[in-house]
Amino acid sequence: MKARTDAEHTAKMKKIQAAQRKKVATKTVEKGLVIVHTGPGKGKTSAALGMAVRAIGHDMKVGVVQFVKGAMKTGEKAVFDRFPDLIEFKPMGEGFTWDTQDRTRDIAVARAAWDEVKRMIADPSYKMVIADELNIVLRYDYLPVDEVLEALAAKPHMTHVVVTGRNAPEALIEVADLVTEMAQVKHPFREQNVKAQKGVEF
Repeated sequence: MKARTDAEHTAKMKKIQAAQRKKVATKTVEKGLVIVHTGPGKGKTSAALGMAVRAIGHDMKVGVVQFVKGAMKTGEKAVFDRFPDLIEFKPMGEGFTWDTQDRTRDIAVARAAWDEVKRMIADPSYKMVIADELNIVLRYDYLPVDEVLEALAAKPHMTHVVVTGRNAPEALIEVADLVTEMAQVKHPFREQNVKAQKGVEF
């Protein structure tokens, strides 16, 4: 394959730049997005909390409610606690369903967490609301999907709502503006018997 000269490279990049600028100029809509992070791969919560950090950097108020997590100390909570005016971080879960083993209690805990999410979504001072692991409670029928869709449809126009967790229901995927499916290629927990690592998983 023939190597491209500097002049050829510059000419090609100028064409790409012009095409990109033309494309960007057509994007004029501003709105709060419904964002779903799903799939079997690692990184769904990490990506959502990275968005929370980004929003805080823009002085946007963020609400985070964790549905399953809450039984362990996490690095992100330690960080977010330093920004009490910009983020409300509420781990409201009691651990994994296979640990709690009490469906009635799991449903009650999920309902309490969902009530917090609805409160945040309805309050226009929150510019981003993250419902972490909401897909898990929807999968186990702890909450009706229709109720979630109703709250999303009624959200303030500029509020972003991020929902994470495996097995997002098709109805949620359908109404979402942005859906990312995390694929698992390798994971040290499965392949190397490496336990969850501080600073990586929590």
